[in-house]
Amino acid sequence: RQGYEDPHWQYPAASYGGDYAYQSHQWQPVAWQDDRDLRQGEPYGKSTNYRDQHYYRGYHPNLTTTPPGQDRTQTYDSSEERYVSAARPEWAGGETLESESGEASGQPREPSLLLQYRESGLSSSGYELSQYIRDGADHYDPILSGTWNLAQAGEPLASTPAPVVPLKFSLPHMAVCFGAGGQLVLVCPHRPAEGQLANVELHSLEVILHDTKELKELQAFPGPLAREDLHKVDVMTFCQQKIATSCDLSTQRGRDSSLLWKLLVLLCRQNGSMVGSDTAELLMQDCKRREKYKRQNPAANLIGLTDDEWMSRQPGTLDLITGEVPPVVETQAQIVEKFTKLLYYGRKKDALVWAMRNQLWGHALFLSSKMDPRTYSWVLTGFTSTLATNDPLQTLFQLMSGRIPQAALCCGDATWGDWRPHLAVLLSNKVGDTELNHRAIVTMGDTLAGRGAVEAAHFCYLMADIPFGYFGVKADRMALLGSSHRQAFTPFARTEVIQRTEIFEYCQQLRQPKFFLLPFQVYKLLYASRLADYGLPAQALQYCEQIATALLAQDPASHPVLAQQVMKLAERLKLSDPLLLEMPEQDQTLEPDWLVQLRACCQEWEVR
Repeated sequence: RQGYEDPHWQYPAASYGGDYAYQSHQWQPVAWQDDRDLRQGEPYGKSTNYRDQHYYRGYHPNLTTTPPGQDRTQTYDSSEERYVSAARPEWAGGETLESESGEASGQPREPSLLLQYRESGLSSSGYELSQYIRDGADHYDPILSGTWNLAQAGEPLASTPAPVVPLKFSLPHMAVCFGAGGQLVLVCPHRPAEGQLANVELHSLEVILHDTKELKELQAFPGPLAREDLHKVDVMTFCQQKIATSCDLSTQRGRDSSLLWKLLVLLCRQNGSMVGSDTAELLMQDCKRREKYKRQNPAANLIGLTDDEWMSRQPGTLDLITGEVPPVVETQAQIVEKFTKLLYYGRKKDALVWAMRNQLWGHALFLSSKMDPRTYSWVLTGFTSTLATNDPLQTLFQLMSGRIPQAALCCGDATWGDWRPHLAVLLSNKVGDTELNHRAIVTMGDTLAGRGAVEAAHFCYLMADIPFGYFGVKADRMALLGSSHRQAFTPFARTEVIQRTEIFEYCQQLRQPKFFLLPFQVYKLLYASRLADYGLPAQALQYCEQIATALLAQDPASHPVLAQQVMKLAERLKLSDPLLLEMPEQDQTLEPDWLVQLRACCQEWEVR
């Protein structure tokens, strides 16, 4: 405090938790013991009382009163007198606020500052501090603050003076905490010292939260899936229920999400294995409205004709080669007959142009294949120019030509159309260059992800066997199935996407029993903590066992933080194991083997 430099009085900082929340009721001013000795036998109770009044003046000078005729500062030095006199504010009328002197003189007393706080709507911190000070002044008994001596140190607790520091709570209050076994613990506000029973209530969180959407979502999932008593039909049923309840098929995103669930059903039915034709059938079964891809006439410059030559060869004009006027409408037989006549006269180039202009692509392609390669490429380019840009045939021909299809770079756009037929063509028709096919599928997934179609992009990534990554590595293409890890963590790690990823891991385990997704184990721990929070500790402990098994199969030192967190959660939940009910009472304190091994690995890592 400004202007106060006495080295004898060094008061502790006014910390909320240090003075009130976590201190015992017996206030022991140990730090001031030497100060009492330096003052040569000054009464301990008197000095303590002075310090309390002095301390409160420094914070709230208006709340501290001095009885008339008593000057507590007369025995101290001049610096203290200056400080105390400065700590007494003067009102506008020039009178010092002293309630007791006001009462003695019969003058009307000012309303208490505590009442002013309540009526003026002061902040809770100021009101609370004033409550502490008022309680301290009310409960202070000057009779108990006698001279302290060594004989009082051996007296029983009943003779200990009343605490000077007021209690944080003036009345008993409800204490609440969460138990590790999925329970809510309530301590009722009773006074055991006055003969009331100290009641402690235990409530099940599962019962309290039984109507919440989150608990219903957790209870509907048949996890953990790596259980011996689990049948894959239960997993397939859960996926089908998700399709029926959580997928809006009227939107593109709803259809993409439904496609992911159907893929999981297919994987589960076929024990984690599938071929491209199976996936292509899955992709095309939802395409009820097959898009009509309009064909167009080949461009004149591709055939090698100018616009005037193109118009001169339209039906109804004189044919300079045969000397005949072709009919306005020609039948297929007449078109083939003219193609043959042109070859009679050795006009191969004109025969190719005639066949291309009249959609005789079979004749044109066969004839050009027996000619030079440049002519064959020219006819082939003319044929592909008649296909619509978004035609899946265009995608296939471009892939067979050794190029990344245009559909892989433009899909996901509303003007381009549905992306599923193009992926079906890529999956069902593997080209000789498998690397090209892989790059085309990954490129399509990247394009869809860039347009916000996360579920569709992850479907492509699964077809290309892209591994799962981590949330913090934005360069990874996926971390949880059907959720973008480029968003915030809370919307990213939803319960539904964790369940969907676990089903994919389970489908792979049907084919490879020792398979597990290492980056996914941290989300299993998150899911286990949610189960514990909603009153399902037995399932949470089973997830901890699965994570520990996966970590022990690897080197737990490679993921030390995850191993430690799993161990801590398992130690809190280990008494929720249903197997304890079948054990003898003397064996119920034993821990499972996987927990003992995990703890040993964590300790070994800490030593290293």
